[in-house]
Amino acid sequence: MTINILTLTREWRLQVLAPLTRLFQKETRDDQIKSFISLAGVPLLAIIAFLLLWGGAASHIDTSLGKVPGPVKVWEQTLQLVEEHIQERAKEQGFYQRQEQRNQKILEDNPEAEVKIRPYTGKPTFFDQVWTSILTVLTGFIVASFVAIPVGIVCGLSTVLYRALNPLIQIFKPISPLAWLPIVTMIVSAVYISDDPLFAKSYVTSAITVTLCCIWPTIINTTVGVATIDNDLINVSKVLRLNWLTNVYRIVLPSSIPMMFAGLRVSLGIGWMVLIAAEMLAQNPGLGKFVWDEFQNGSSDSMARIMVAVLAIGIIGFVLDRLMLMLQKMVTWDPQAIIR
Repeated sequence: MTINILTLTREWRLQVLAPLTRLFQKETRDDQIKSFISLAGVPLLAIIAFLLLWGGAASHIDTSLGKVPGPVKVWEQTLQLVEEHIQERAKEQGFYQRQEQRNQKILEDNPEAEVKIRPYTGKPTFFDQVWTSILTVLTGFIVASFVAIPVGIVCGLSTVLYRALNPLIQIFKPISPLAWLPIVTMIVSAVYISDDPLFAKSYVTSAITVTLCCIWPTIINTTVGVATIDNDLINVSKVLRLNWLTNVYRIVLPSSIPMMFAGLRVSLGIGWMVLIAAEMLAQNPGLGKFVWDEFQNGSSDSMARIMVAVLAIGIIGFVLDRLMLMLQKMVTWDPQAIIR
């Protein structure tokens, strides 16, 4: 299966720029207007309607922290979070500059002196926490995928193994992350013991919880995809007398990719939702902890900042799903099988 990444990337860019390229083509004005309304106008109207409904409803709801913040208030807090991030990065840069100047002065007085660079320990900003959450969910998702895809392939190829594992899959699949988290926390605390750990325990706990919750959709969809391969392809494999690994690489994987990626996209979405709850309880410094800290803070701006985090969670989830869709387009042999 050959993948022309350059060609696919070029095609994707052309699709994104389609509304602009239409302006330079010999289309009638009516066709251009209809195309613009379909591609940009309808979503834009929906967003405007949502913002108006949100702003109108928010002004009539009172809470213990005051009125529910509307779009304007949330936007102001977004800009405030950006400003806080810029200020924190400036403090970090100044911290390292002062250390460097001090170390240079020490070396001037004593060239053989040992100097140290101490890490900056300032409070993580909102954008630092966003990055932590993305890194955590990708860690859990990648680990889950490396386990789920081989298990799904084997279950799809072996009826006996599928019957053996299916009860366990169905039992563990509906378990809530809130049930897994205490167990994972205790096991990590007992096993992951080090004076200088490579990763924080809260990060490991959150990543493992994400893995345990997003592994099942990929297993199930991969199993279904492998089990429903066309009989003609199976017969071709038998005629060519392909060994097991060659059969999986040449026949099974290309045929089951659409269903496999459907499971991966569902798993990534579940993992992203699970992560927020896991970070709240494990106190991993990500978006979940940001929401919890603002809830505990109880200031007049807390609800608006929580809404900024909620919107960020939704936007990032959408972007992650689109990235998975792009990856699927790069590796699938049947573009019509992609679920948009």
